[in-house]
Amino acid sequence: MRGRSMTLAGLATAGLLSLAALMPVAHAADMSATDMAAADDPQSLRPVTAFDGIGPEAERSAALFGEAAKVLQHPRCMNCHPAGDRPAQGDDRHPHSPLVVRGDGGMGVVGMRCTTCHHDENYEPAGVPGDPHWSLAPPEMAWEGLSVGQICAQLKDPARNGDRDLAGIIEHVSTDSLVLWGWAPGGTRTPAPGSNAAFTQLMQAWVDTGAHCPAG
Repeated sequence: MRGRSMTLAGLATAGLLSLAALMPVAHAADMSATDMAAADDPQSLRPVTAFDGIGPEAERSAALFGEAAKVLQHPRCMNCHPAGDRPAQGDDRHPHSPLVVRGDGGMGVVGMRCTTCHHDENYEPAGVPGDPHWSLAPPEMAWEGLSVGQICAQLKDPARNGDRDLAGIIEHVSTDSLVLWGWAPGGTRTPAPGSNAAFTQLMQAWVDTGAHCPAG
């Protein structure tokens, strides 16, 4: 979930505020204790069924995306979706060290290409993460500094999502090795919330309910 795929210090606050804004107070009473705990835990994902009590389909759709955004705004995704030309690293999203910049195709500049250090898989002895196509996301796919609603709108725009339709987005998040890496990052890195299966189910339910975006 770095690179061209779909990846904060304020993760918990940003994610939960977005969800709270989408969920009417009346629905809170319908949530199980398990669902409530998952809503409060930035490392958990609530299941699709937890949103069945939200009546209007557009509202339910937006709430589903708000939950999936816990993954999209997690450091495993956000570190390589920067607004500038330098990636971040670590759970605290500090600037990449050594200093590297985007370069051609998001693969770094001559002499400091991503593949100089990052190979096809994690190299645990040195703690270096890896994937066959490790790279920065294109500038048009930058998520840093965007609200959940803005990220949602971007993901729906073929001009800013790698020319994908909604079905293509679901295929991407469920099969791309860069995305899947987010749940097996190795070392001391915190995995993305929940599981890829749970994330994919939320994204599919978002599409099935009209792919509506949260406000803001």
